Amino acid sequence: MSGYRHPRSSALDCILSSFQMTNETVNIWTHFLPTWYFLWRFSMLCSTLDFLTESYTWPLLVYLLLICLYPFTSSCAHIFSTMSDEARHICYFFDYGALSLYSLGCAITYGSYVMPDCWVNSWLHQHFVTIAIGNSLFCTSMSCYSRFVELQFPHKSKILRTAAFVVPFLFDSFPLFYRLLSCCWGSCSPSEALASHSYHLLFAFLTCFLFASHLPERLAPGRFDYIGHSHQLFHICAVVGTHFQMEAVLTDMASRKDWLTSHSFLPSFLGTMGVLALGILLSLGIIGTFSAGLPRTPLQSTSASSGAHLHQE
Repeated sequence: MSGYRHPRSSALDCILSSFQMTNETVNIWTHFLPTWYFLWRFSMLCSTLDFLTESYTWPLLVYLLLICLYPFTSSCAHIFSTMSDEARHICYFFDYGALSLYSLGCAITYGSYVMPDCWVNSWLHQHFVTIAIGNSLFCTSMSCYSRFVELQFPHKSKILRTAAFVVPFLFDSFPLFYRLLSCCWGSCSPSEALASHSYHLLFAFLTCFLFASHLPERLAPGRFDYIGHSHQLFHICAVVGTHFQMEAVLTDMASRKDWLTSHSFLPSFLGTMGVLALGILLSLGIIGTFSAGLPRTPLQSTSASSGAHLHQE
Protein backbone atom coordinates (compact mmCIF):
# COMPACT_ATOMS: atom_id res chain seq x y z
CA MET A 1 0.00 0.00 0.00
CA SER A 2 2.99 2.31 0.43
CA GLY A 3 6.71 2.56 -0.24
CA TYR A 4 6.60 2.59 -4.04
CA ARG A 5 9.21 4.31 -6.18
CA HIS A 6 8.44 6.66 -9.06
CA PRO A 7 7.35 4.57 -12.08
CA ARG A 8 9.55 6.61 -14.44
CA SER A 9 12.81 6.49 -12.50
CA SER A 10 16.19 6.84 -14.16
CA ALA A 11 18.74 4.03 -13.94
CA LEU A 12 20.71 6.05 -11.38
CA ASP A 13 17.57 6.68 -9.32
CA CYS A 14 16.87 2.94 -9.35
CA ILE A 15 20.37 2.15 -8.09
CA LEU A 16 20.21 4.84 -5.40
CA SER A 17 16.82 3.53 -4.28
CA SER A 18 18.57 0.33 -3.21
CA PHE A 19 20.00 2.35 -0.31
CA GLN A 20 16.68 3.97 0.57
CA MET A 21 13.80 2.34 2.42
CA THR A 22 11.12 1.33 -0.10
CA ASN A 23 9.00 -1.77 -0.39
CA GLU A 24 11.63 -3.16 -2.79
CA THR A 25 14.76 -2.54 -0.72
CA VAL A 26 14.69 -5.84 1.18
CA ASN A 27 13.72 -7.67 -2.03
CA ILE A 28 16.89 -6.33 -3.66
CA TRP A 29 19.29 -7.17 -0.85
CA THR A 30 17.87 -10.60 -0.01
CA HIS A 31 19.04 -11.77 -3.43
CA PHE A 32 22.03 -9.48 -4.01
CA LEU A 33 23.90 -10.54 -0.86
CA PRO A 34 23.33 -14.29 -1.41
CA THR A 35 24.80 -13.86 -4.90
CA TRP A 36 28.11 -13.00 -3.27
CA TYR A 37 27.80 -15.92 -0.86
CA PHE A 38 27.33 -18.36 -3.74
CA LEU A 39 30.20 -16.73 -5.66
CA TRP A 40 32.40 -17.20 -2.60
CA ARG A 41 31.44 -20.88 -2.36
CA PHE A 42 32.11 -21.22 -6.09
CA SER A 43 35.56 -19.71 -5.72
CA MET A 44 36.37 -22.04 -2.82
CA LEU A 45 35.34 -25.07 -4.85
CA CYS A 46 37.43 -23.87 -7.80
CA SER A 47 40.50 -24.24 -5.61
CA THR A 48 39.71 -27.85 -4.68
CA LEU A 49 38.05 -29.28 -7.81
CA ASP A 50 39.39 -29.53 -11.35
CA PHE A 51 36.56 -28.00 -13.38
CA LEU A 52 38.71 -27.75 -16.52
CA THR A 53 39.65 -31.36 -17.14
CA GLU A 54 37.59 -33.59 -14.83
CA SER A 55 34.30 -34.19 -16.63
CA TYR A 56 32.65 -35.58 -13.49
CA THR A 57 32.60 -32.02 -12.08
CA TRP A 58 31.01 -30.36 -15.11
CA PRO A 59 27.37 -30.79 -13.97
CA LEU A 60 28.36 -29.13 -10.70
CA LEU A 61 30.01 -26.30 -12.64
CA VAL A 62 26.76 -25.65 -14.53
CA TYR A 63 24.79 -25.72 -11.28
CA LEU A 64 27.15 -23.31 -9.50
CA LEU A 65 27.05 -20.83 -12.37
CA LEU A 66 23.25 -20.80 -12.30
CA ILE A 67 22.82 -20.46 -8.53
CA CYS A 68 24.99 -17.35 -8.85
CA LEU A 69 23.00 -16.10 -11.85
CA TYR A 70 19.42 -16.40 -10.66
CA PRO A 71 19.63 -14.30 -7.45
CA PHE A 72 21.72 -11.66 -9.23
CA THR A 73 19.19 -11.43 -12.08
CA SER A 74 16.35 -11.20 -9.58
CA SER A 75 18.11 -8.42 -7.69
CA CYS A 76 18.67 -6.46 -10.93
CA ALA A 77 15.02 -6.95 -11.91
CA HIS A 78 13.86 -5.47 -8.61
CA ILE A 79 16.31 -2.57 -8.93
CA PHE A 80 15.49 -1.46 -12.48
CA SER A 81 11.82 -2.43 -12.78
CA THR A 82 10.58 1.15 -12.21
CA MET A 83 12.34 2.71 -15.20
CA SER A 84 9.19 2.27 -17.33
CA ASP A 85 6.28 -0.10 -17.88
CA GLU A 86 8.17 -1.83 -20.68
CA ALA A 87 11.35 -2.06 -18.61
CA ARG A 88 9.38 -3.61 -15.76
CA HIS A 89 8.14 -6.42 -17.98
CA ILE A 90 11.52 -7.01 -19.61
CA CYS A 91 13.30 -7.06 -16.26
CA TYR A 92 11.02 -9.80 -15.02
CA PHE A 93 11.23 -11.68 -18.31
CA PHE A 94 14.96 -12.02 -17.61
CA ASP A 95 14.22 -12.93 -13.99
CA TYR A 96 11.96 -15.76 -15.16
CA GLY A 97 14.51 -16.85 -17.74
CA ALA A 98 17.23 -17.13 -15.09
CA LEU A 99 14.94 -19.20 -12.87
CA SER A 100 14.10 -21.54 -15.75
CA LEU A 101 17.82 -21.98 -16.45
CA TYR A 102 18.31 -22.74 -12.76
CA SER A 103 15.73 -25.52 -13.06
CA LEU A 104 17.67 -26.87 -16.05
CA GLY A 105 20.89 -26.75 -14.02
CA CYS A 106 19.19 -28.70 -11.23
CA ALA A 107 18.15 -31.37 -13.73
CA ILE A 108 21.70 -31.67 -15.11
CA THR A 109 23.09 -32.00 -11.59
CA TYR A 110 20.40 -34.37 -10.31
CA GLY A 111 20.75 -36.55 -13.38
CA SER A 112 24.48 -36.87 -12.71
CA TYR A 113 24.68 -37.16 -8.92
CA VAL A 114 21.24 -37.64 -7.32
CA MET A 115 19.57 -40.30 -9.49
CA PRO A 116 18.58 -43.40 -7.45
CA ASP A 117 20.81 -46.43 -8.00
CA CYS A 118 18.01 -48.47 -9.56
CA TRP A 119 17.20 -45.66 -12.03
CA VAL A 120 20.75 -45.25 -13.32
CA ASN A 121 20.94 -46.00 -17.09
CA SER A 122 17.13 -46.27 -17.28
CA TRP A 123 15.11 -44.56 -20.01
CA LEU A 124 14.29 -41.69 -17.66
CA HIS A 125 17.94 -41.26 -16.73
CA GLN A 126 19.02 -41.18 -20.37
CA HIS A 127 16.35 -38.62 -21.33
CA PHE A 128 16.20 -36.67 -18.06
CA VAL A 129 18.07 -33.61 -19.31
CA THR A 130 16.29 -33.63 -22.68
CA ILE A 131 12.92 -33.45 -20.94
CA ALA A 132 14.29 -30.77 -18.62
CA ILE A 133 15.14 -28.61 -21.63
CA GLY A 134 11.47 -28.77 -22.63
CA ASN A 135 10.44 -27.92 -19.07
CA SER A 136 12.78 -24.94 -19.11
CA LEU A 137 11.20 -23.63 -22.31
CA PHE A 138 7.75 -24.18 -20.84
CA CYS A 139 8.78 -22.30 -17.69
CA THR A 140 10.13 -19.26 -19.54
CA SER A 141 7.25 -19.12 -22.03
CA MET A 142 4.43 -19.58 -19.53
CA SER A 143 5.83 -17.18 -16.95
CA CYS A 144 6.44 -14.48 -19.56
CA TYR A 145 2.97 -15.02 -21.06
CA SER A 146 1.40 -14.67 -17.61
CA ARG A 147 2.35 -10.99 -17.59
CA PHE A 148 0.19 -10.33 -20.66
CA VAL A 149 -3.00 -11.45 -18.89
CA GLU A 150 -2.13 -10.02 -15.48
CA LEU A 151 -4.38 -6.96 -15.56
CA GLN A 152 -7.51 -8.58 -16.99
CA PHE A 153 -7.16 -11.96 -15.28
CA PRO A 154 -4.91 -11.59 -12.20
CA HIS A 155 -5.88 -14.97 -10.71
CA LYS A 156 -5.26 -16.75 -14.01
CA SER A 157 -1.92 -14.98 -14.30
CA LYS A 158 -0.95 -16.13 -10.81
CA ILE A 159 -1.91 -19.73 -11.56
CA LEU A 160 0.02 -19.75 -14.84
CA ARG A 161 3.11 -18.23 -13.26
CA THR A 162 3.03 -20.60 -10.31
CA ALA A 163 2.56 -23.63 -12.59
CA ALA A 164 5.43 -22.45 -14.79
CA PHE A 165 7.86 -22.95 -11.90
CA VAL A 166 6.18 -25.84 -10.09
CA VAL A 167 6.22 -28.19 -13.10
CA PRO A 168 10.03 -28.10 -13.62
CA PHE A 169 10.57 -28.35 -9.86
CA LEU A 170 8.42 -31.46 -9.53
CA PHE A 171 10.06 -33.13 -12.52
CA ASP A 172 13.59 -32.32 -11.31
CA SER A 173 12.70 -33.64 -7.85
CA PHE A 174 11.23 -37.01 -8.93
CA PRO A 175 14.53 -38.87 -8.32
CA LEU A 176 14.85 -37.17 -4.96
CA PHE A 177 11.26 -37.98 -3.95
CA TYR A 178 11.92 -41.64 -4.79
CA ARG A 179 15.09 -41.74 -2.69
CA LEU A 180 13.38 -40.12 0.28
CA LEU A 181 10.36 -42.43 0.07
CA SER A 182 12.63 -45.44 -0.22
CA CYS A 183 14.29 -44.44 3.04
CA CYS A 184 10.92 -43.96 4.68
CA TRP A 185 10.02 -47.52 3.61
CA GLY A 186 13.26 -48.79 5.13
CA SER A 187 15.03 -49.79 1.91
CA CYS A 188 17.93 -47.40 2.45
CA SER A 189 19.85 -45.91 5.34
CA PRO A 190 19.61 -42.20 6.19
CA SER A 191 22.52 -40.10 4.97
CA GLU A 192 23.83 -36.58 5.34
CA ALA A 193 22.88 -35.86 1.72
CA LEU A 194 19.26 -36.92 2.23
CA ALA A 195 19.01 -34.76 5.34
CA SER A 196 20.15 -31.72 3.35
CA HIS A 197 17.81 -32.67 0.49
CA SER A 198 14.95 -32.80 2.99
CA TYR A 199 15.72 -29.31 4.27
CA HIS A 200 15.89 -28.08 0.68
CA LEU A 201 12.45 -29.52 -0.08
CA LEU A 202 11.03 -27.97 3.08
CA PHE A 203 12.22 -24.51 2.09
CA ALA A 204 11.12 -25.09 -1.51
CA PHE A 205 7.56 -25.79 -0.38
CA LEU A 206 7.67 -22.76 1.92
CA THR A 207 8.84 -20.67 -1.04
CA CYS A 208 5.91 -21.83 -3.15
CA PHE A 209 3.43 -21.28 -0.31
CA LEU A 210 4.62 -17.72 0.32
CA PHE A 211 4.59 -16.88 -3.40
CA ALA A 212 1.01 -18.12 -3.82
CA SER A 213 -0.53 -16.99 -0.51
CA HIS A 214 0.73 -13.38 -0.08
CA LEU A 215 0.92 -13.95 3.65
CA PRO A 216 1.27 -12.13 5.99
CA GLU A 217 0.47 -8.84 4.24
CA ARG A 218 -3.00 -9.93 3.16
CA LEU A 219 -3.94 -10.29 6.85
CA ALA A 220 -2.72 -6.81 7.81
CA PRO A 221 -2.56 -4.60 4.70
CA GLY A 222 0.04 -1.86 5.03
CA ARG A 223 1.77 -3.24 8.11
CA PHE A 224 4.36 -5.23 6.15
CA ASP A 225 4.92 -2.82 3.27
CA TYR A 226 8.60 -2.29 4.04
CA ILE A 227 9.71 -5.30 6.06
CA GLY A 228 8.17 -8.75 6.36
CA HIS A 229 5.92 -9.10 3.30
CA SER A 230 5.68 -12.42 1.48
CA HIS A 231 8.03 -11.63 -1.39
CA GLN A 232 10.85 -10.87 1.01
CA LEU A 233 10.21 -14.10 2.91
CA PHE A 234 9.92 -15.89 -0.45
CA HIS A 235 13.41 -14.65 -1.39
CA ILE A 236 14.90 -15.74 1.93
CA CYS A 237 13.37 -19.22 1.78
CA ALA A 238 14.54 -19.62 -1.83
CA VAL A 239 18.19 -18.87 -1.09
CA VAL A 240 18.24 -20.90 2.14
CA GLY A 241 16.74 -23.80 0.20
CA THR A 242 19.37 -23.38 -2.50
CA HIS A 243 22.09 -23.48 0.17
CA PHE A 244 20.82 -26.83 1.47
CA GLN A 245 20.43 -28.09 -2.08
CA MET A 246 24.04 -27.17 -2.84
CA GLU A 247 25.27 -28.95 0.28
CA ALA A 248 23.25 -32.05 -0.62
CA VAL A 249 24.55 -32.09 -4.19
CA LEU A 250 28.15 -31.73 -2.98
CA THR A 251 27.68 -34.60 -0.54
CA ASP A 252 26.08 -36.87 -3.14
CA MET A 253 28.75 -35.97 -5.66
CA ALA A 254 31.58 -36.94 -3.30
CA SER A 255 30.03 -39.98 -1.60
CA ARG A 256 28.64 -41.60 -4.79
CA LYS A 257 31.54 -40.82 -7.13
CA ASP A 258 33.09 -44.30 -7.22
CA TRP A 259 29.76 -46.06 -7.72
CA LEU A 260 28.46 -43.64 -10.34
CA THR A 261 31.65 -43.57 -12.40
CA SER A 262 31.72 -47.38 -12.51
CA HIS A 263 28.03 -47.94 -13.27
CA SER A 264 27.11 -44.97 -15.46
CA PHE A 265 28.47 -42.82 -18.25
CA LEU A 266 30.61 -39.83 -17.41
CA PRO A 267 29.09 -36.40 -18.08
CA SER A 268 30.06 -34.95 -21.44
CA PHE A 269 30.85 -31.36 -22.34
CA LEU A 270 27.95 -31.37 -24.80
CA GLY A 271 25.56 -32.74 -22.18
CA THR A 272 26.50 -30.11 -19.62
CA MET A 273 27.95 -26.85 -20.94
CA GLY A 274 26.42 -27.51 -24.36
CA VAL A 275 22.96 -27.92 -22.84
CA LEU A 276 23.48 -24.76 -20.78
CA ALA A 277 24.43 -22.80 -23.91
CA LEU A 278 21.38 -24.16 -25.74
CA GLY A 279 19.12 -23.27 -22.82
CA ILE A 280 20.49 -19.72 -22.71
CA LEU A 281 19.98 -19.22 -26.45
CA LEU A 282 16.43 -20.59 -26.37
CA SER A 283 15.51 -18.53 -23.31
CA LEU A 284 16.90 -15.37 -24.90
CA GLY A 285 14.84 -16.12 -28.00
CA ILE A 286 11.67 -16.48 -25.94
CA ILE A 287 12.41 -13.32 -23.95
CA GLY A 288 13.11 -11.43 -27.18
CA THR A 289 9.83 -12.64 -28.70
CA PHE A 290 7.75 -11.56 -25.72
CA SER A 291 9.64 -8.29 -25.40
CA ALA A 292 8.96 -7.49 -29.05
CA GLY A 293 5.26 -8.02 -28.39
CA LEU A 294 5.07 -5.51 -25.57
CA PRO A 295 4.47 -2.31 -27.64
CA ARG A 296 1.61 -4.01 -29.47
CA THR A 297 -0.02 -5.31 -26.31
CA PRO A 298 -3.08 -3.28 -25.27
CA LEU A 299 -2.85 -4.57 -21.71
CA GLN A 300 0.14 -2.47 -20.72
CA SER A 301 -0.21 -1.31 -17.15
CA THR A 302 -0.49 2.40 -16.50
CA SER A 303 1.97 4.37 -14.45
CA ALA A 304 -0.42 4.31 -11.51
CA SER A 305 -0.90 0.54 -11.61
CA SER A 306 2.76 -0.12 -12.35
CA GLY A 307 3.77 0.11 -8.74
CA ALA A 308 0.85 -2.01 -7.53
CA HIS A 309 2.46 -5.23 -8.68
CA LEU A 310 6.14 -4.52 -8.04
CA HIS A 311 6.50 -6.49 -4.83
CA GLN A 312 4.39 -9.36 -6.21
CA GLU A 313 6.54 -10.20 -9.24
